[in-house]
Amino acid sequence: MLRQRAYSLDIPVMTAASLKTKLSVWENGHEQVSEPYQRLFRDVYGRTNEELGFPSADEDDQATELRTRLAVARTVDAATVEVFRQQVDNARHVDRRFGAVTLLDQLRSNIKQIESLLDYSTVSDHREALAGVLTEVSTLAGWNALDRNAYGQAWQHYERAKAAAREARSAPLLAHATAEQAFVLIDIGEVQQAAQQLAHARSIAEGVASPLLRSWLAAAHGEGLAAAGERDHALRAFDAADALLPQTPQDPALPFIFLGGSNLDRWRGNALAKLGEPDAIDQLTDVLARVPGEFTRARVGTLVDLAFAYAAAGDREAARHYAKQARRVASQIKSDRQLRRLGTLILPGSASDVA
Repeated sequence: MLRQRAYSLDIPVMTAASLKTKLSVWENGHEQVSEPYQRLFRDVYGRTNEELGFPSADEDDQATELRTRLAVARTVDAATVEVFRQQVDNARHVDRRFGAVTLLDQLRSNIKQIESLLDYSTVSDHREALAGVLTEVSTLAGWNALDRNAYGQAWQHYERAKAAAREARSAPLLAHATAEQAFVLIDIGEVQQAAQQLAHARSIAEGVASPLLRSWLAAAHGEGLAAAGERDHALRAFDAADALLPQTPQDPALPFIFLGGSNLDRWRGNALAKLGEPDAIDQLTDVLARVPGEFTRARVGTLVDLAFAYAAAGDREAARHYAKQARRVASQIKSDRQLRRLGTLILPGSASDVA
């Protein structure tokens, strides 16, 4: 009957012996039944592909797509990873100068591309390298989202960064992502949790991270402690950061750490301002003159800190002066985070006079 129907459907006809052999091959799964013969069996038995046990077109499409994605992922090599790293480094330069306004969409696109390759990579060395880059681009995206007051989005970027750091088997990357995520907690007022998370980040790095990263983590912890009002512990954390800071505070393996020049001093000034310390004004004034021109985000943060420091000291005009400068620069780079901070600044002399 099969041979007769094959004639009517214009399907190549096999001899009885060949057909018997072919049926055995098909039944044992050694070869997929081709579409013309699938059509023949559907016609003879009046059944669907699913009822006959043939793979559906959708399953074929999924298999083809999976094979394609696996093949693309196999093209990843050291040069590919380096291209992604360079993209992240270029994004950091843009971030320092122009802030988040021009960057978030680009970072999301990079994340999607790297995740797609990582999801289908079967070579462990390549997976770890890709995961390391995914950690870095996700932490940068988290920081930019935080600058736009997109707290939930920032948190999820950091969650991805931490998961990728674990995939990369990198305790330093995990410690850094964990610490940066704590700043989301600070900004939403969960300061005690932030201080605890920053302490945890330092413990992750203990004994495995470079002095430069441990110095950065100590300073980050100091800011968290200052936000929680723990003055003595905060200042001790900054002393630890100073002691750990290497003479040459640069590390090619840590391109996301900037502690040279005025950076650590600026961070301490920020903490002093949070604590309402009189020394904050002198510290931040000295730092402002030393902030490199390309660090626009750092400059606006210092201006905001100075406005708060002068307000705490009771100097209304100086506080207004720095708040005005800060607002102008923050508006230029669309730093919603700094603009929000300025919105909470109360100038001396009136409880309702916000700068």
